[in-house]
Amino acid sequence: MGADVLRDGTCLNAMTKPVAPSSQHVSPDSIVVPQPHCRPGDEPDFSRLDFPAVGSTRRPAVDESPDKMRELAYGLIRVLDEDGCAGGEWNPELDVDTLRRALRAMVLTRTFDDRMFRAHRQGKTSFYMKCTGEEAIGCAQAIVLSKEDMFFPTYRVQGILITRDYPLVQMMNQIYSNASDPLQGRQLPILYSAREYGFFSLSGNVGTQYCQAVGWAMANTYKNNGHIAAAFIGDGSTATYDFHHALNFAAVYRAPVILNITNNQWAISSFQGIAGGQQTTFAARGIGYGLPALRVDGNDFLAVYAATDWAAQRARKGLGATVIEFYTYRAEGHSTSDDPSKYRPRDEAAHWPMGDPVKRLKQHLIALGEWSDEQHQAMEAELVAEVRAAAREAEAVGTLGQSRPPVSEMFEQVFKSPDWRLERQRQEVLGQ
Repeated sequence: MGADVLRDGTCLNAMTKPVAPSSQHVSPDSIVVPQPHCRPGDEPDFSRLDFPAVGSTRRPAVDESPDKMRELAYGLIRVLDEDGCAGGEWNPELDVDTLRRALRAMVLTRTFDDRMFRAHRQGKTSFYMKCTGEEAIGCAQAIVLSKEDMFFPTYRVQGILITRDYPLVQMMNQIYSNASDPLQGRQLPILYSAREYGFFSLSGNVGTQYCQAVGWAMANTYKNNGHIAAAFIGDGSTATYDFHHALNFAAVYRAPVILNITNNQWAISSFQGIAGGQQTTFAARGIGYGLPALRVDGNDFLAVYAATDWAAQRARKGLGATVIEFYTYRAEGHSTSDDPSKYRPRDEAAHWPMGDPVKRLKQHLIALGEWSDEQHQAMEAELVAEVRAAAREAEAVGTLGQSRPPVSEMFEQVFKSPDWRLERQRQEVLGQ
């Protein structure tokens, strides 16, 4: 009897016949565990990094097909040079008032961070996370997008709220979880929520923000109101399934959303290579889904602004989502629970080749003849006083353990119409 043959012509006997082990096999040594280039005690070294020249990256038309701009996922959009001069097609040519507003917001964000970090060390709050070195990202996007658009943030873009003049006292009340906490103690410190400021509730599981942003953007497309969403995720969270689910939905349904990846080189204690950053850029992941992908100098305010504006225009024209990787560096620890000197050189942040975003924007204004060191010092002193005054007001209500929202509020805003079980629990707790 002849051998059975499958429809594709494959011999079934050949498929099922045992195959003798090959003399060649994969060695265990071929498994690679990515390692950062520098560890504690090493000299910081970024010489391996090679960036395109400032202004050399082309700016495609907003409606250009994604498959025509793939190179943008591997380059780096840069506008400001080392002397603070702007150049290239991506230069947004912003007016001086906008530049000053942005600088003030970035300095205020850093001042707020410093104050809250000290408050944690003084036992006034249980937790805090700084965004030092990444201020340009949140502040720039807050200026580009309107309050009707919705941000789905991470815990390192508090600059969005500060740029939009959200009350500092309210932020502090939420951090202290005191009686005036606008979220009534329902969120961890720094997990803000402010719908009226276009700031969706923060999620500790960062990857979920992507899925929620795409869903919100799709819903608003059905409403035909012209609003778009912008989501943030860190380099570490790009390795989660939420990231890929969101990119697939955004591409298939052409959701008007900006999908930001903040590649600050480090997740909590693990560097970006663990998430695949040594294989290719994070922006390149958008290519596989047919999405336009930009890679941007995240410490260059003008570059961040220009890339965000480009992606927003594209979304508002009904052309769908854009993936943006912001290439930056997390200058401080992951949080107040983290000591970065345990896994990287202590002074590595000072050697980051892309510089400090605040200093770079300051230098740009000075180069334009619209700012000075004296003005900057005066502004810093003013903002320190503003933050100090807000802290006094919030701390007068109470800090960690000294003040808390009323227990009765834990039963509110749980269900639209409380059922008998919730009412019974309320009676038991309140003694009614």
